[in-house]
Amino acid sequence: MTVDNLPTHRDSLALDFVTFAVESGVLRFGEFKTKAGRMSPYFFNAGLFDDGAKLGRLAGFYARRLMASGVAFDMIFGPAYKGITLASAVAVELARLGVNVPYAYNRKEAKDHGEGGTLVGAPMRGRVLIIDDVISAGTSVRESIALIQTAGAQPCAVSIALDRQETACVAGVESTQSAVQSVQQELGLQVVAIATLTDLLQYLAQQSDPALAAYLPLVEAYRQRYGVHG
Repeated sequence: MTVDNLPTHRDSLALDFVTFAVESGVLRFGEFKTKAGRMSPYFFNAGLFDDGAKLGRLAGFYARRLMASGVAFDMIFGPAYKGITLASAVAVELARLGVNVPYAYNRKEAKDHGEGGTLVGAPMRGRVLIIDDVISAGTSVRESIALIQTAGAQPCAVSIALDRQETACVAGVESTQSAVQSVQQELGLQVVAIATLTDLLQYLAQQSDPALAAYLPLVEAYRQRYGVHG
């Protein structure tokens, strides 16, 4: 089975990640309501990378994608809450691969005792890479940018697990851009995704399991309605 407009090349890292996410129950198919109120045939919940083995493998995918991307950064920042675990796990994996960088994260509420403040971990300095699971509306990224700049450092890029490649919807207002495109074009930050909706479609197109293959036309129809390209 083929899908129109899919790239002919195979991104093995992305497809391996999609396979891992499906097998882990993190990427599911069915009928799900998104934050934008859309009914989606698939759902990605990074919170279900919920044991040591899965988290370690996830960190490996982030680290390999980052190293292949060539993006230059001096430290990692993980926005509360999912980003905290992701940043620490990726920092460990990068160090294992020979790239030892400091990391920090924020609290949702400022601490009024001890060292105080909202930032925890290494002091903010240099070029800061933000790590999160997805970019839905860009709110978390904008909040992270403000924290990083206030601390005197420079946000340089964002790393995410999955780029849904669909138009953003903020406060009920539809955009012509995806949240990722907005971050790239309006905020000037490079976005490094392990996999995209295009990779997910390619994964489904290669399935011999009819139960999974059956979702290919549904996901393709969703992309045709809400998708962005480029």
